[in-house]
Amino acid sequence: MNKMKRSAQMALCGMIAALCTMFMFLTGVFPFATYAVPALAGILMIVVVVETNVKWALLVYVAVSILGIFITPDREAAMMFVAFFGHYPIVKLFLERVRPRILEYIFKIICFNICIIAAYLVIIFVFQMPDILTEMGSFGKYSALVLLGLGNVVFIVYDFATTRLITAYIDWFRPKFLRRFK
Repeated sequence: MNKMKRSAQMALCGMIAALCTMFMFLTGVFPFATYAVPALAGILMIVVVVETNVKWALLVYVAVSILGIFITPDREAAMMFVAFFGHYPIVKLFLERVRPRILEYIFKIICFNICIIAAYLVIIFVFQMPDILTEMGSFGKYSALVLLGLGNVVFIVYDFATTRLITAYIDWFRPKFLRRFK
């Protein structure tokens, strides 16, 4: 790997890390974006995975996660990035190699559920925010399970959209706009 390519990769990773961190910081301005902002920051991680490699992507993920935990006003949004959206583009790369395809989707759903449940356990017990459970109010005692089920549906849509964005990035955006960097 020549120095130009390595320096371009480093610059790209720095820009993506800065953008992800900026998006995470915006949860203080737009508090309704607790889930949308980490998902958008996770989409930016796709560029790092495609243009560099898994090691660089992991470095960006760790950097944004640490910065997100310390400077993001919305702890729940930061945990969503740390626990799922930040590393999912990296994990997705490996999960999509699993065959048969039904097994791939089963592993993806298991990964999502483990990550989200772990995130909320950390939010409740480490960040000492048990009021998240009481925010659901009279929604019912099974509200957490209902929300997890709805989250699985949204995750399937997110995964499908992420796959389409990766394909569009590789097949359309890269050849059209990034051909001189290859």
